[in-house]
Amino acid sequence: MTRSIVLASTSPRRKELLENIGLKFTVDPVEIDEVMTVGLKPAGLAKALSLRKARAAAVRNADSIIIAADTFGVLDGMILGKPLDERHARKMLKELSGRCHSVITGFTVIDSATGSAVSRAVETRVYFRKFGRVEIARYVKTGEPLDKAGAYAIQGLGALLVERIEGDYYNVMGMPLCALASVLRRFDITLPA
Repeated sequence: MTRSIVLASTSPRRKELLENIGLKFTVDPVEIDEVMTVGLKPAGLAKALSLRKARAAAVRNADSIIIAADTFGVLDGMILGKPLDERHARKMLKELSGRCHSVITGFTVIDSATGSAVSRAVETRVYFRKFGRVEIARYVKTGEPLDKAGAYAIQGLGALLVERIEGDYYNVMGMPLCALASVLRRFDITLPA
């Protein structure tokens, strides 16, 4: 019997990435209060948030395999989530200019029938080239940075800011596919490769 797979996310990028690897799934977005829990290091926080999302989706989806994730940037120990507005996006990008930051995705796979869950966190280091105020303002005016963690989209115009990365490119988009595939195999989910 084939188990249904549920992606507990509103992210169109995560949906596209899972479709690209041939996974058959439905989408059931979950809204949780993403309180940045004091005392957790970034990787632990990303895992904790993804686990909360997965558990919330598991309640609504009986006998399913749930996939949930949470992605954010980290610079000098500070979490870079989605900017609040254009001004905040400009401030984030100014801080990132010419520097290296980390992108961390925590993801959880949970079997809603048994409660068995695996949570992982993957980190990718992203090196930005130096850019100035005018370039930042032009980029922010495109609207692309406004709903992206760290105020940029590596798969879009934000690619023009990135000199190089160390780690999983897909992690920066919001889902480390190689690590996810490894965990899905533990839940008897077969992928083409």
